[in-house]
Amino acid sequence: MAEPASSLAARGFAIYVPHYFDRTGTVEVSREIIFRHFPIWMKTLWDSVSFVSRQPHVDPERIGLLGFSLGAYLALSNAAIDTRIRVVVEFFGGLPKEMKFFMRRLCPVLILHGEADQTVPVEEAYHLQKVLEKKGIAYEMQIYPGAGHGFSGEISRDAGLRTLSFLTKYLRD
Repeated sequence: MAEPASSLAARGFAIYVPHYFDRTGTVEVSREIIFRHFPIWMKTLWDSVSFVSRQPHVDPERIGLLGFSLGAYLALSNAAIDTRIRVVVEFFGGLPKEMKFFMRRLCPVLILHGEADQTVPVEEAYHLQKVLEKKGIAYEMQIYPGAGHGFSGEISRDAGLRTLSFLTKYLRD
């Protein structure tokens, strides 16, 4: 998170990093823990957006979320119900299938995923793509051949440039 955050901040974006695990005292993650705490983490993210939108140097009409893995699932889930979210960049995450029962809307999404991801299978990216296409929502997608869960080197650099371009396109004047 440090690299995209510092790079985006250097280009004028206001960056906030919520620590949603702190609300539940979570130090390790399993499917059971995710299932139990997901609603609380969603509320934490909602509260974070509320806080950020009240900051004097933040335009509440131009709030985007960037999430990695579980954070991407949370970002997309919040964007599906929170009209304050204008754009989401999701790194190797997805949209929980259960959100089809709660989804009110979605916003433009940048999907960045590794083809060889063993933690969050690339099928999650394709599922999200189908949802966005079905709803007519703008998106961009990059699947990195051979990449797993987490990016480094040239893939990380490319993902960072795509992130900057996408956020600039949808959040800047």
